[in-house]
Amino acid sequence: MEPVKRITLIGGGLMGHGIGQEFACYGLEVSIFDDDPAIRETVLERIETNLVFMAKNHLIFEKKIKAILAAVQIHDTLEAAVENADVVIEAISENLPLKKGLFKHLDRVCPRNVILASNSSSFTPSQYAGSINYPDRVLGTHYFNPPYLIPLVEVVKGEKTGEKTLKTMIALLKGIGKRVVVVKKEVPGFIANRIQIALFREAFNVVEQGIASPEEVDMAIKSSFGRRLGVMGPFEQCDIIGADLKLSIYNALVPEIKSDTKPSRLLLRQIKAKKLGVKTGEGFYRWTKNSRKKRYERIQKALIAMNKMDNIFSESSGKNREPEDKGKKGK
Repeated sequence: MEPVKRITLIGGGLMGHGIGQEFACYGLEVSIFDDDPAIRETVLERIETNLVFMAKNHLIFEKKIKAILAAVQIHDTLEAAVENADVVIEAISENLPLKKGLFKHLDRVCPRNVILASNSSSFTPSQYAGSINYPDRVLGTHYFNPPYLIPLVEVVKGEKTGEKTLKTMIALLKGIGKRVVVVKKEVPGFIANRIQIALFREAFNVVEQGIASPEEVDMAIKSSFGRRLGVMGPFEQCDIIGADLKLSIYNALVPEIKSDTKPSRLLLRQIKAKKLGVKTGEGFYRWTKNSRKKRYERIQKALIAMNKMDNIFSESSGKNREPEDKGKKGK
């Protein structure tokens, strides 16, 4: 299996620049293309801002920032960006027709041996690449925002994904310190988003029924089981408390929990009122430029603290990380 040396990101926005940044931190050559000139112009600036933040928090060496930035090339055309790629990762808008068109184009312009991956958070490989000539080289790689602080990547195996493609991608991701779970069956939302959306459905329901306010729901989750979930998953918890006790709780609560398949009326009302959140200045909370900045910084620092504590709670933590003396990730 040939080592992967060159990564191309199609899309330099919220996720694309962060994914590219992480590969560059581990010494790989990264090319980024976005069809929006404004995004292309700011990609390196946004990556540098992230790297400075990481250096201040001892995740990378400050002296390595210039070398990391030098490993990232911004291209004006897709063809130039993918010219020498070993792996191409799509991180464009969550729009199925756009993704289908992109994968058909990539299938034509990329050599046969190039792996084509998608960062889609909901669509499966068969949906966006079912009709291309070489679907065996296609799979999903679902990152979480911010990708350089959240360790997990869900690798989504399509019905026609080849074993070599799957093994190469897993080895690549583990080689840069990512935690990898393989989604063996094509289902919308994969693992994490399916479970997360179930939580959102009931959270909206609790507020809609007048049981608690949005602030109280957020506080209840963050200050109770939300903390526990970082160190103990639901199946670990089930074993610890006992399957018999879990069944009793399950039988008491499941009939009471929302099971609608339609969007929350509360969420629809927010959208109708143009209360979209940070982007409009008001959602369930009011947002100013200052409050938004403070909240983002708080979240980033909390994620960093969790990563530093990871070795205590996870037997697999730290494996496949590059050693510090190579100047890559590490204190």
